[in-house]
Amino acid sequence: MVPGEVAALTTRDGRGGCTRIADNVDSELEYTLDEALAVVGFGKFQVLVLTYAGLGSMVEAMEVMILSFIGPTVKSEWGLSSGQESLITTVVFAGMLIGAYSWGLISDNYGRRIGLLSVAAVTSIFALLSAFAPNYISLVVFRMLAGIGLGGGPVYSAWFLEFVPVENRGIWMVVFSTFWTIGTILEASLAWIVMPRLGWRWLLALSSVPCFVAFLFYFLTIESPRYLYMNGRINEAYNVLKKMAEINQTELPSGMLVSDKVTELNEEFTHSEETHSLSAGINKIAISKPGFSSLLMLLSPRLIKTTLLLWTIYFGNSFSYYGVVLLTSEFSSGENKCSSAIPNSHKLKGSSLYKDVFISSFAELPGLLLSAITVDIVGRKISMALMYLFGFMFLLPLMFNLYKIWTTTLLFGARMFFIGTFTVAGVYCPEIYPTPVRTTGVGVASSVGRIAGMICPLVAVDLMSGCHQMAAIILFEVVIILTGISVLLLPFETKGRGLTDIIAGKTPSSSIDEMTRPPLALPLSNLPFLPMLCSTD
Repeated sequence: MVPGEVAALTTRDGRGGCTRIADNVDSELEYTLDEALAVVGFGKFQVLVLTYAGLGSMVEAMEVMILSFIGPTVKSEWGLSSGQESLITTVVFAGMLIGAYSWGLISDNYGRRIGLLSVAAVTSIFALLSAFAPNYISLVVFRMLAGIGLGGGPVYSAWFLEFVPVENRGIWMVVFSTFWTIGTILEASLAWIVMPRLGWRWLLALSSVPCFVAFLFYFLTIESPRYLYMNGRINEAYNVLKKMAEINQTELPSGMLVSDKVTELNEEFTHSEETHSLSAGINKIAISKPGFSSLLMLLSPRLIKTTLLLWTIYFGNSFSYYGVVLLTSEFSSGENKCSSAIPNSHKLKGSSLYKDVFISSFAELPGLLLSAITVDIVGRKISMALMYLFGFMFLLPLMFNLYKIWTTTLLFGARMFFIGTFTVAGVYCPEIYPTPVRTTGVGVASSVGRIAGMICPLVAVDLMSGCHQMAAIILFEVVIILTGISVLLLPFETKGRGLTDIIAGKTPSSSIDEMTRPPLALPLSNLPFLPMLCSTD
């Protein structure tokens, strides 16, 4: 056999269907995609992928954080009402809700690179146009369209995940999440410098620079080998793996690249079952089709429980995280007094607003560190459950008026744990979904989270401003409890497991020939045996 030389071969029956693979293929000369990634390891190639994907996450964080700064200024400059000011924020989350689902569908059906290009182009164009908006209506329209682009954040995380080996995958996904925190700190720093001197238009323009960097460097990206693998483009997947090995200065395993075993998504299968190569050489795989079929797969009997639980978790994550951010502003502006303050204005003028946002952003760093430590030690589910428990405990005393130092400390701790749950959920969700619907699944879950981001101001702002502090905290605690229960009900732990590439059901043996099977990649040295492999019916 010539190492690295592959060809796609299948056997045929009289109807032209794929029926069987030679039984005499040496299983020791086979390897799966996860086994190839394990041998290639995490090296220079993945660092480059992480940098680009992290840039996309940083862009999303900056464009969300900027809403805290431009709203009050635009309101003052254009004489807007409070409702009009709030709408500038609401339309961004509405756009993100649309984008999260749309980009997921595009990425799952037309490739990760197409998704990356579309997201970068839409975000950069409309983020920059926002700086030149001549009036309120145009600003709202441009921000909503920019929000649609920002909804593609899950495309970056899913794309990066598919290049990472199983070992320590959780830690590297946490590292990816740190780019979000970097984005929030960078935006607060930029606002602190730019807003007092140049104004909100310059802040919007300068904040769009990372968007254009992502757009310009798109040509350096490469298609996910797992996406290629799942769509029967075995040779292309092999070429990507070969390039990864060259950059990482390693070598691929000897033999041929084959598909993983069929696995039931709702059963407790072992790690060895996930990564074992095909003993009989038969692959049963369901490949998603363009359109709404990807969404229907998420609600199929195999996935509906997982999908509904993840929607609840993403809703709770966004509700608690953004809620604590708003509560921090509300407590700070009201100083434990019943106040009609609007968190976006914070009753803080000048540099004090930027300083407070800058400092509060650092609460996320210990949360990310905690996630990195626990995610691969105790697992995803236990990590989320424990952090929800501690977040619940930190919020509970805030039902009562406390000294400012205690309020600040409790909110700092709550934000630390909630960014932790947010991060670990971002690791678990793309891991549990199979490749054909991965970015759609993550995108739709993210959309549900955007709905929570639109709702939580009604609790953190309106109830607090209406002197209903206890009611606001109780409502937050109820959401946290329900989310924690959903975490415990998740079907299985994904720590140490290979990514699932298939959506498998219990298929009768009589219908096995009707299953869709991508071709296996076989060494060219097996070509002389082709007549033995193929039926002549």
